[in-house]
Parts: sequence; C-alpha cells; structure tokens
Amino acid sequence: MEARSQMIQEAADELAQPAWRERAVIRRDRAHYRLTVAPSRIHRFGVFAAEPIPAGADIIEYTGERVSRREWAPRCRQRTYLLKLDNYWCLDGSKGGSGAELINHCCEPNCKFTGEGGGRWVASLRPISAGEELLLDYNFSKDCGTVPCYCGAPACRGTINRRNG
Repeated sequence: MEARSQMIQEAADELAQPAWRERAVIRRDRAHYRLTVAPSRIHRFGVFAAEPIPAGADIIEYTGERVSRREWAPRCRQRTYLLKLDNYWCLDGSKGGSGAELINHCCEPNCKFTGEGGGRWVASLRPISAGEELLLDYNFSKDCGTVPCYCGAPACRGTINRRNG
C-alpha cells in the first residue's frame, strides 16, 4: 500500500509540472479518432476517447524511435514506452511518440495492438464510448521481473506480466 501511495504522489507531482503536460499530447496526424490525455485512475496520464469508437477500428498508430535490442536493453532500466516489434527491434514512444505510449495497462483491455513489420496500431476490441479510457494488456515477459498491476479490473491478475502457459 505504501508503494502505491508513493506512486500516486509521484504521478500527482508530474501532472502539476507544465513540461509533462506539454509532452502528454496526442498527435492528430497519427489518430483516426479524436482522443484526449487526462489524469487516469490507473496510473498518471491516460488516453481517453473524445468520440465513440466502433469495435475493430484502428484508433492510433504507435510511433517512436526504432531501436535495436542492443539499444533498448539499457532503456528498460528507467520508465520506458518500448513496444517490441520482434526479437530485435522495438519502438521507443518516448522519442517521437504519437500519444499512444500513454495508454495504460489493464487486465481487461478494450484495445489491442495490430499490424506487422515496422508499424503497429492500437485497435478497439469492442465499442468504446466517448469519455472512456483506452486500455491495453501490456503482457510483459517474466524476464522483465514482476511488475504489479493496479488496474482494478474484476479479473485483475495482480501483475502486468503475461499469464503462465
């Protein structure tokens, strides 16, 4: 509980900093729907639908600096926005991100990643209402160490890591 309280306080401190508010934006040229960034009940900022989104729709492209395994390994030690493309490449949304990097994890997501090759999109799994937060299941590898989850979903598995099996 103490760790969660500290995380909430750190998030509140970040939200108060103008520099963070300026960086927490959606690139409209990469989104097919109107989206906003706002404080999230799950963690720090979240991305919210500003209009209804139908099921199966590509919502926003995940963009960022393309980095090799050699480059992304050291970046994993700090807060990152890395999306693995394959065993060698990933996108670092903290550099040139579209805003999709701000979508929070949830064990009961309403979105998923789609696409192959060098590009990825966040797509809706079901209809999403205006005002609803976009959520992805990060499915972190166990190699990353156990990362606690605070999504609050009824079926929360307690960790952002993927299930065994």
